[in-house]
Amino acid sequence: ALGAAESGHPHAAIGITRGLSLVTAAELPLALAIFSVALQYETLSITEIVAAQQGGITNWTVFTNPFAVWAATLSFLGSAMRPPFDVVVAPQEIPIGPPTEYHSSYLAMMQTNRAIFPIAKIVLFVSLFFGGAASWPVFFLKVILFYLSSVFVGVVFPRFRVEQSVRWFLIWAVPLGILAVVLV
Repeated sequence: ALGAAESGHPHAAIGITRGLSLVTAAELPLALAIFSVALQYETLSITEIVAAQQGGITNWTVFTNPFAVWAATLSFLGSAMRPPFDVVVAPQEIPIGPPTEYHSSYLAMMQTNRAIFPIAKIVLFVSLFFGGAASWPVFFLKVILFYLSSVFVGVVFPRFRVEQSVRWFLIWAVPLGILAVVLV
């Protein structure tokens, strides 16, 4: 947002508003889900949360706190800027988006960040909700399956507009996060 504000482009404020409203609506369910998991396991340590999930698939958070998992999964779709929530840097809006404002190394850094961030978040999700890493092959399989599920959603659903995206998160994902906190 700060980089777009410094561009001096007259439409930068519109892009900042769109991006920040979507990120706020998308990250709130994730915060609620992580809060719920922290309450459930009485710790914020990822190592302790993974250790508490060992002993079988029924100990995974996906089975012990499914509302938190659903809220976090829905949040991931929006925060990773995957379709249908790729409102800020949509391929259809290349002529007026960040790719025209930035060039060379700045654009490469921004695009690399957009590629690495979802994988880092999926690694966190696998650790918090899906039992962590029993072995490297199993861990990579979990990460790939979670990533492919987000690709599937992007292929099946059309791209949402900004107000549709925000409304969707407030109607579906945020109540799931609240329910996860209340039920723990």
